[in-house]
Amino acid sequence: MQKQYIIRRFNPKDLDSVIKLNWVFLPENYPSFFFLENYTHWPEAFFVAESGDKIVGYVMCRVEDKYYRFSPVKLGHVLSIAVDKKHRRRGIATALMRRAEEGLVGSYEVDVIYLEVRVSNDPAISLYKKLDYRVLGVMPSYYSDGEDGYLMVKSTSDRADDRLIQAVLGYRVRK
Repeated sequence: MQKQYIIRRFNPKDLDSVIKLNWVFLPENYPSFFFLENYTHWPEAFFVAESGDKIVGYVMCRVEDKYYRFSPVKLGHVLSIAVDKKHRRRGIATALMRRAEEGLVGSYEVDVIYLEVRVSNDPAISLYKKLDYRVLGVMPSYYSDGEDGYLMVKSTSDRADDRLIQAVLGYRVRK
């Protein structure tokens, strides 16, 4: 089956469509300036999926700087990803995540990519595991409705071993 969508870099003209996807399909919502701020700082980590002339998905990431043993560590943080329900199960979320990873590693040289996901979101957890993310731990009552979240991580550099990951992100979770 031929792909019915393209993945491309976010453009500010996409903002209204991205905000609509965020509000309709996710319980965690952000103001417009948050999307634009992340795009301004990390344009190679913000992508949309387009089908015809319609935005049907997006992924937005940022880069965070930490230190481990007096050396800088760059973390890629997947802030938000959504795909229109009518366009799911077509590989769009996988394609968005892969492009985001390429941007985070290729343009920003991150050592680790991480994300938060609801413990009840089995389809997303399955996708992330397929992309080699692993659960670092549980974040109790992470979401505004009290649901726990998993912190999932993926090493993207040789130096990002378990000790480094635990040192820079482990404080956020309960084992």
